[in-house]
This record gives sequence, structure tokens and C-alpha cells, in this order.
Amino acid sequence: MDEGERYQEHEPPPSLRPFVRTIWTYAAPAPEPTVQRIAPDGCPELILDIASPYEEQGDDGVFRLQPQALFAGQMTRPLALRPVGPVELVAVRFEPDGARDWLGHAAAEATDRRLDMTARMAGVTATAGDPAGQVAVMVDLLEDHRRRNTWSLDPVVRAEIEAAEADQPSPARSAAEQRALQRRFSDRVGVPPRMLRSILRFRRVFDHAQGPEALGWLEAGLEAGYFDQPQLARDFRRFLGCTATEWARDQIGLARRIASQSYKPGPLSPH
Repeated sequence: MDEGERYQEHEPPPSLRPFVRTIWTYAAPAPEPTVQRIAPDGCPELILDIASPYEEQGDDGVFRLQPQALFAGQMTRPLALRPVGPVELVAVRFEPDGARDWLGHAAAEATDRRLDMTARMAGVTATAGDPAGQVAVMVDLLEDHRRRNTWSLDPVVRAEIEAAEADQPSPARSAAEQRALQRRFSDRVGVPPRMLRSILRFRRVFDHAQGPEALGWLEAGLEAGYFDQPQLARDFRRFLGCTATEWARDQIGLARRIASQSYKPGPLSPH
């Protein structure tokens, strides 16, 4: 990491574990003022900025400041961010289907959107330089909401997600059952089952391409389930907007910290 840069992941308490994969903190006192490309990862997130928020590039190419607190729904295309000052934040990485009850409406309504949570999280403050305290603030926020709103999971959706994460085939379904699953995914996850599988396969490329036994991009793609280099290249364009070589050359800071983390689930959550 660069001097002063910090990324840490924290295990959620057992009561939140069925819904939350991890709570992570990040700080970069002097980030490089360059564009950082964030790929879809299959997990929605709730983010609270403690220092300067990032700027996000819109469809018109213009960079605009993100809100101090936001909910990032499922992504199906790349996200371009750039820092404008010192960065420090705490974020909740939900399970793919874990944020529905926090959100309060169909997850599909947040897909490829960053929803402003500033008013909803008014009064929620976290102290700079205190990762443990920042995590505690988010845990308290979620625990209070969970108790008051009785969070739940759809066992059919969760089973399909677990099969996708294990790279196992879906059970045979009739056309009517498949349409019903699509509707349930729209509500609980925000993307169709097939799209989630594509995102998870792309994520597995980074698991194989980084670490002590890192493979080259093509070998990592083959291990992740791609048939050949053109298929992998298409997904780099689709999910990151660049080639693998361009991404590896240019990405620093938060983008690289996130990509270096494994998105494989921990112990199976209760249904």
C-alpha cells in the first residue's frame, strides 16, 4: 500500500451475518487524483464517507461529487471514480440478496444507481482514524433497523446464489419456475440469475490473477470459467470499460484494494 493507505475488513456480528458479507474501512490521506475503475462484484454496499467523497462520472462524462452517505446497488457496468481530497470511509458489503429489507423496496430499483442516504443517515457520525469505532457505528445502525423491521431472506434466491458462487449448475426448472425466479431475483438481488453468474465469474478472474500464486490474465480467465481470451476481453470491456492490461497499468488506490479482496462467501448463511 502507499504510505498512510489503509484497507481493513471486519466480520459482522452473527445476527447480521446472513445479510452482511463484511464491513470494510478504507483511508488514503493523499490519494492519487486519477480515475479509478470499479467493476461489478455482485454485492450492494452502504457507504459512509468520513472525509472527502469521491467524484463519480455520469453517463454524460461529467464528474459529480457523490453524497456523503450512499447506497450502491448492484452494478452491471463499470463505475469510474476519482478522489478530490483525503479519503476515509466505512462501508457495509451486503450479501447479493442481503440488502432488500434495509433498502425497503425492490433491489432492481437501485441497480446501476448510487442512492443518496444522507437524510436517512442524518445524525450518524464516525470518528476519523478509528476503524473499530466506524464499524461499530454501522453495526448499530443496521442492528437497530433489523430489529425494528424483521429482516428476512428468500430461501430459493439464496440457494441459487450459493450455487452460482460455488460455480454449480442451477437445478432444472420449468419455464414458469424460471420466470418466477427472475421476479424473485429482481426483488431481492436486483439483477437476473444469469447476470449474477456472469459477474461472479468475472470476479473469480481477480482471485486467480492476484496473490502469491498469481496467474496471467488468460490463465486466470480459463480458471474462472472463460472459454478463451476473446470472451474474457469482452467482459473486461463490459464490466471495466478497458482491457486487462490497461486496468493493471492504471488502477491504484481504492480500485486496486477492492479488486485484491476475495468476494468468495464465508460459512454458508442460514436460510
